[in-house]
Amino acid sequence: MWNWIVAILSDPNTRWILLGCLLLGFSSGIIGSFTFLRKQSLMGDTLAHAALPGICIAFMLTETKSVGLFLFGALVAGIVATFGISWITRYSRIKQDAAMGIVLTVFFGVGVVMLTRIQHGASGSQSGLDKYLFGQAASMVMTDVYVMGGVCLVLLIACLAWFKEFKLVSFDPGFARGMGLPVAMLEQLILLLTVIAVVAGIQAVGVVLVAALLVTPAAAARCWTDSLALMVVLAGIFGALSGATGTIFSTLVPNLPTGPVTVLAATALFAGSALLAPRRGLLARRLRSIQAKSAYMREERATLQTLAIQRNQQERGEM
Repeated sequence: MWNWIVAILSDPNTRWILLGCLLLGFSSGIIGSFTFLRKQSLMGDTLAHAALPGICIAFMLTETKSVGLFLFGALVAGIVATFGISWITRYSRIKQDAAMGIVLTVFFGVGVVMLTRIQHGASGSQSGLDKYLFGQAASMVMTDVYVMGGVCLVLLIACLAWFKEFKLVSFDPGFARGMGLPVAMLEQLILLLTVIAVVAGIQAVGVVLVAALLVTPAAAARCWTDSLALMVVLAGIFGALSGATGTIFSTLVPNLPTGPVTVLAATALFAGSALLAPRRGLLARRLRSIQAKSAYMREERATLQTLAIQRNQQERGEM
């Protein structure tokens, strides 16, 4: 196994893909922790699907196959989607989860229509847009890794700089508002960072699966700790491990896509965490339940024995 890994790392293209997936998983896990704690797990899925029309519009306007333009279009579409969600929730009685569902279906539907139109056009087969649906990590090059490194650095600096503010907004926005914090601006900042993470991961994982890298590592990390700081670190580590696992297995097994394997690796980490975590794991809860039941039965037996002894003593006293 070790020889296989050394052989994999000897290929420069594989090294770039591995590094890119590591950075993607790490950055997604960090910002995904705040999205998960704010109970906005659907937000990543919404922003990912909303990016598709932005990619299509970028190609229709320029008619060039440029990754930079595609990602810029996805970024603009994601920002528009966040403002759309905020506008719906602010000026209507629709709740945020319903607003996210509306934006997801509308944007993705428009994107599919545009993609179909492009694919039936003269240069549609050469557009390369289909890989953005399910991702194609094998197409990543050195410049893509530099972009992901920059995204990871921006997310890390932002989370360190506004960690206390993000913590208050995530757990108690009312208290944060009472302290005078700009809650609306902080919420929009978290959404903007989420958009950036989603856009960075589209090329590797695709719009369909990129949301899983935001939610699954954070959910796995939540099983192990009650500390937000430790949860963010663990989520980043779990995301990076998922990216590395997806890259290695897709390299070892022919015709195995990197993006879906990365998501499956993250799911396996979550399943293991949900099962084996010392406090929140299913096995630990079951063990505590058995121990509590055993302690209760021992107390009941001791109580019954005490009552029996007292009754015997009373009967002897009467005799």
